[in-house]
Amino acid sequence: MIGKFREDVRAMCDRDPAATGCRVVWLTYPGVHAIWGHRIAHRLWNRGFELIARVFAYFVRLLTGVEIHPAATVGERVTIDHGMGVVIGETAEVGDDVHMYHGVTLGGDTNEPVKRHPTVEDGVRIGANATLLGDITIGEDAAVGAGSVVTDDVEPDTTVAGVPAKRIG
Repeated sequence: MIGKFREDVRAMCDRDPAATGCRVVWLTYPGVHAIWGHRIAHRLWNRGFELIARVFAYFVRLLTGVEIHPAATVGERVTIDHGMGVVIGETAEVGDDVHMYHGVTLGGDTNEPVKRHPTVEDGVRIGANATLLGDITIGEDAAVGAGSVVTDDVEPDTTVAGVPAKRIG
């Protein structure tokens, strides 16, 4: 697990030009801390300790401002820049090398116990305060503009922006 922590720090150092060093990231970046907390909560959840996982995730949210449901699947080297206000729902799936900014929501669109949150494939970038709703797929290496509301699938290597989000590139 220490190797994964180092990999997370290195990913943030590589993606954030404001990072003055990996030690600073290790000690002060709430998005990184939220990912670490999620890794622990997710392991607890998968081992059947659902209440403990939920309580742990709650305390991670209090400390970081980032809420990630313990059942959500989060890939490797996922970075959350600034962190505050990010919400990742229960059935969300986040691929590897995804970068998101503050205020991003991966939310559900039904109360039914089904897959109801987005799937974000590898290499996606999601701008500040973007909202992705429902069982949609954001394709590999796509980009979602800040403040966008996405309710439909996004093709790989595509940029979408606006409310509702439309293809712009």
